[in-house]
Amino acid sequence: MKIYLFLCVMALVCVGCSSVEPKAPVKIIFDTDIGGDADDLGALVMLHNFVDKGECKLLAVMSWAHDEYAVAAIDAINRYYHHPDIPIGGRKDNIFNEERLYNKPIADHFEHKLTYKDVPDTTTLYRKILSQQADGSVVLVTVGPLLNIQRLIQSQPDSVSDLTGGELISRKVRNVVMMGGHFPGGKGEWNFSGQMPGVTKFVLEHLEAPVVFSGFEIGRAIRTGEVFNDIDKNTPLYVGYLHFCQHASWMPPYEGRLVDNSTFDQTAVLYAVRGGVGRYWDKIEGGYCQVDDNGDNRWVEGAVTNHAYLKLIEEPEVMAQLIESIMLNKF
Repeated sequence: MKIYLFLCVMALVCVGCSSVEPKAPVKIIFDTDIGGDADDLGALVMLHNFVDKGECKLLAVMSWAHDEYAVAAIDAINRYYHHPDIPIGGRKDNIFNEERLYNKPIADHFEHKLTYKDVPDTTTLYRKILSQQADGSVVLVTVGPLLNIQRLIQSQPDSVSDLTGGELISRKVRNVVMMGGHFPGGKGEWNFSGQMPGVTKFVLEHLEAPVVFSGFEIGRAIRTGEVFNDIDKNTPLYVGYLHFCQHASWMPPYEGRLVDNSTFDQTAVLYAVRGGVGRYWDKIEGGYCQVDDNGDNRWVEGAVTNHAYLKLIEEPEVMAQLIESIMLNKF
């Protein structure tokens, strides 16, 4: 069985490898609620490793999280992976700190130079970054609640651009990859609810760009993280996952070892960079995602719209090994 899984993972790693000209790096803006679930950390590490392989260009990291150490943790991760110049945007709301979040342990363990007072708010940075890009060139990856996107859509022309935020998205963003919701339907998924009534509904009703959803059901099926027991303990990946396993209320009681966790946000990053339709997952079209004020959603079948969602077709165990290989930069 292990030999079979290894061969399957190697086949997935090599998907798209041929003598043809390599694709240009995918330009990505990453919007994250880093600090709660460890999948945000894993997804950001994947992006750094994809940058090193020339598969993507990380234009900016936007923090939905507004705890005291979120920006410092992102900066520490960027510096650890030798990309210190990637811009960071912060959500400038009421700053707080919570012991269960892994941002402070990462900031405490690793060099960083930025805090909230040193970075622009997310709307300002979104407008600046998008205005500098070619039309239709950016992939926006969201792996948390969508308040930053709502605020961008609502932003008005300024000295940076004479376009509204909605117009900037429509002109500059090629597609949005959104980890969120249940498909074909469900209730209470965090990224769609986020204790922010009406936010997801507003965004999906006003977002004028193609959206591909990677739903809760995909990440729940793919389990990763136990392999980090064997990596260097002096890495953000290990420090963050350790704190998460020790403090997340939905994880089993910590017994001295890291255990596998659902792999939600990493799937959105994998799709954004590599696609993989027909190999990792199918892309379901012919309808749209309807969301109510509470963030509950359902897929409404009908005419083709700018919405689609992913349906996993590869074995979850094979996907787990592939994603772990990317997080560990062994691909």
